Amino acid sequence: MDNSRQPLIGMTLEQLQKVASEGGMPRFVGKQLAEWIYKKRVKDFDSMVNISKKNKEWLKTYYTVGREQPSRHVKSQDGTLKYLFDYGHGRKIESVYIPDKERATLCVSSQAGCRMNCYFCATGKLGFKDNLSAAEIINQILSINPESAGTDNELTNVVFMGMGEPLDNLAELLKVLEIMTAPWGMAWSPKRITVSTVGKLTALKELLDKTQVHIAVSVHSADAGQRASMMPAQKAYPIAAVMKLLSGYDFSHQRRLSLEYIMWRNVNDDIAHANQLASLIGDLDCRVNLIRFHAIPGVDLVPSPEEKMIIFRNYLNSKNIICTIRASRGEDIDAACGMLSAKSEKKQ
Repeated sequence: MDNSRQPLIGMTLEQLQKVASEGGMPRFVGKQLAEWIYKKRVKDFDSMVNISKKNKEWLKTYYTVGREQPSRHVKSQDGTLKYLFDYGHGRKIESVYIPDKERATLCVSSQAGCRMNCYFCATGKLGFKDNLSAAEIINQILSINPESAGTDNELTNVVFMGMGEPLDNLAELLKVLEIMTAPWGMAWSPKRITVSTVGKLTALKELLDKTQVHIAVSVHSADAGQRASMMPAQKAYPIAAVMKLLSGYDFSHQRRLSLEYIMWRNVNDDIAHANQLASLIGDLDCRVNLIRFHAIPGVDLVPSPEEKMIIFRNYLNSKNIICTIRASRGEDIDAACGMLSAKSEKKQ
């Protein structure tokens, strides 16, 4: 991002109206700016034909639209695209575009690195570098170009499951969600957006109260001790407390709750673990996603075999818990979040 001029992407309508007022323009120019940036996705002020030349010159002096193209992308044999954005100061982040029949999902990063330090996560191995600004987060959505890589699926869904813990950067995340769902912004339905979290309790409650987006909670083990050994966040945000909080909200209608469960051989993949998970869930309305582990360097965990994942899934289904095995995508292009960024840093 251009540090000498402030980017307009990532600003809410109220902030854009304030920019217009600062330049001596009517407040309605703020709404025009929002339309050009978020609906028409222009990259420069010259494309904004209904804004006067004088006002455009003033905007150019102090602001930039703020769009940044990815520095590179790699394409998987299955059509998955991984984008690398270089935001300077060693902050390289990734977005992953996943086409699937009529759907196309973008996995978006909210931080450069991550503070959660989960044992099995490539991003955690990078350490925490910085929170991304709302501009840097939404730039990933506005600036990917699947067409350039031979894919023309229009984006239908966004999941905040990329690098970082989204609720560790809640203020910027909420701005992005407002831009994505507001009529003056991208006008998306919240049903097209999912936010994933380890379960930061206070921030999770605020997200639940202020938005209607879908929620995905990274569980990975229903055993408190085992989860704490792999996910340090368990000590501050016990999964039992997270589930208690979630039980106070209605997920039986349009808003959905998913529980993410990566499976490792002889670690968390037998019937006893499935039974613990069923007990943790109780009568909470949710879906369990079983996820194949993508091996990362320096981690001595092995993916659970397919047959054990099927037995695990069938056991939960027998307990009237909807459970599916998520299709594995993009493993040939280092699909685990953080691996492309780590490789890029290593090269430098």
